[in-house]
Amino acid sequence: MSALLPARTPRAAFGELLRCEAKVAWRQPIGLIFGVALPVLLLIIFALIPAMNKPEARLGNLTPFTVYFPVLISFVAAALALISLPAHLATYREQGILRRLSTTPVPPAWMLAAQVVVNLVLAVVALAVLVVVGVLGFSLHAPQAAGGFTLVIVLGVAAMFAIGLWISAVARTANAATILGQIILYPVLFFSGLYVPREVMAPVLQRIGDWTPTGAAASALKDAMFGTFPAPQPLLVLGGYTVLCGFLAVRFFRWE
Repeated sequence: MSALLPARTPRAAFGELLRCEAKVAWRQPIGLIFGVALPVLLLIIFALIPAMNKPEARLGNLTPFTVYFPVLISFVAAALALISLPAHLATYREQGILRRLSTTPVPPAWMLAAQVVVNLVLAVVALAVLVVVGVLGFSLHAPQAAGGFTLVIVLGVAAMFAIGLWISAVARTANAATILGQIILYPVLFFSGLYVPREVMAPVLQRIGDWTPTGAAASALKDAMFGTFPAPQPLLVLGGYTVLCGFLAVRFFRWE
């Protein structure tokens, strides 16, 4: 690598690194499976269950399928940020790849950026597929407050990726990163409403969920779907996680 990259412009060198990381993501498809295939599969399964398409009074006369759609969007960001991103970066640190990169013209930070870009692309693909399949395939209503919907997605992805980078910073090994990611993943999925709709949770659980990144995102996405611009609280919660966890990731990140 060090013999080839000096003759290239920084942009070309980063492009080559990005292509290599994309190939790794294809050959080790943990992100494709958990971040793309699984949420789309869950969407299709939920849509094909007759009971999921009947309005329920306890859900505000919405169908469970409609209620779960914002939750699945949160699932995409959580799965990629807490499973795929930390595992790859911790593996590179554990194997000494980041340390070896420091002896080449390629800045180690580029590896970080390449991993973030690859996982962001996976997130965009998954979210696009979810919206297209949901709206065109199963007559789901398109978001009425499109600007608010997009804003929440951007903030939600940023918040979850900041948490993922923090995990990458503090986990010494790939196994530790995977375990820590899963410890965080399952509770935040619960508070997003994946296992039990937020609308039927006990009030105290709903309040706790409002302060989690996935709970705040799911709540704000639901508002945006039905024409209401998201309230300030969930947006501030997502922004707070982005700033705090982003700071902690930078503060504690180690290349070896």
